[in-house]
Amino acid sequence: MTTKRCYYEILGIQKTASDDELKKAFRRLAMKCHPDRCPDDPQAQERFKEAKEAYEVLGDSQKRAAYDQYGHAAFEHGMGGRAGGFNGDVGDIFGDIFSDIFGMGGAGRGRPRRGSDLRYLMELDLEEAVFGVEKKIDVPTLVACGECAGSGSQDGKTSTCTTCRGHGRVRMQNGIFSVQQTCPHCAGTGKTVANPCRSCNGEGRVNDERSLEVKIPAGVDNGDRIRLSGQGEAGPAGTVPGDLYVEVHVREHPIFTREGDDLFCEVPIRFGQAALGAELVVPTLGGEATVTIPAETQTGKLFRLRGKGVKSVRSGRTGDLLCRVVLETPVKLTERQRELIEELETTFVGEHAQTHSPRNRSWVDGVKQFWDRVTS
Repeated sequence: MTTKRCYYEILGIQKTASDDELKKAFRRLAMKCHPDRCPDDPQAQERFKEAKEAYEVLGDSQKRAAYDQYGHAAFEHGMGGRAGGFNGDVGDIFGDIFSDIFGMGGAGRGRPRRGSDLRYLMELDLEEAVFGVEKKIDVPTLVACGECAGSGSQDGKTSTCTTCRGHGRVRMQNGIFSVQQTCPHCAGTGKTVANPCRSCNGEGRVNDERSLEVKIPAGVDNGDRIRLSGQGEAGPAGTVPGDLYVEVHVREHPIFTREGDDLFCEVPIRFGQAALGAELVVPTLGGEATVTIPAETQTGKLFRLRGKGVKSVRSGRTGDLLCRVVLETPVKLTERQRELIEELETTFVGEHAQTHSPRNRSWVDGVKQFWDRVTS
């Protein structure tokens, strides 16, 4: 006589496991060992039967209590009924697990169909994304039929669906599995229309364009989505509409680039300003600001203006503005300017010339070390 395995051992859970942990364990095993996924593996099919039997017992609070007290004996002499006689609704969990197998999508849950969700791409200037804005948009979509108020009935009368008897769900049998799905006749509403609306042919919805005012909160960034509940496509007659997701795309800005909550910009400076120091007026999204450039500033140096960036839509933290100075070579020199630069250049020769060019000195040292390695 073969000894039956412990139901908890079969599902790989402890006796203290919660109902949610129990359900997850069964889902995992059922997905792995389902006969349709393992048609040539008798052992996998046997493991699935074991898991199903274990779940039918442990998924019922009364049977689980009896099993915890008496073990398998609780179901051998009529004490708790046959293990296979579980009458709980496992249709929902089967619908979740095997929806792909039966090609039902999410219909196994038995809920009425709803309208489709819609996506709208909204382009914003950087200023609009940073400070927030209200935009009017026109969305082509299916809307509730005005003539029948979305009911699909010309006279407003509906009757109980004869296919599902008003439940909105039907049971589909596939081998040993019994799975509930949305009724295909009434789309899960439980109602049918005897006299369809002439405008929408009983669908309860027609093609139209919906105008909406969308409030964009301050601080949004590329890829952020704003959900407008119930503003998507109207559902079939008697069902709820979907949602509208407004996805933000921020246009490229001529001055600033954004990284997270920080803004970056490049500020061109002349040779004299970098060498002698200067005060520069730089733009920010909130106006102008002054940056003090110390003497002997090198090109590429970053100057941080705290709190001049973007206020996060999530954390409320305000980022910074980072200005990168870029040394600009003068062009279109006059004869006098050229003479002055040539005169200055003559002062950079001799034994102390490199003291004026720290980066050049380190670069030359690096080149020497490189050639020494190559020629050694």
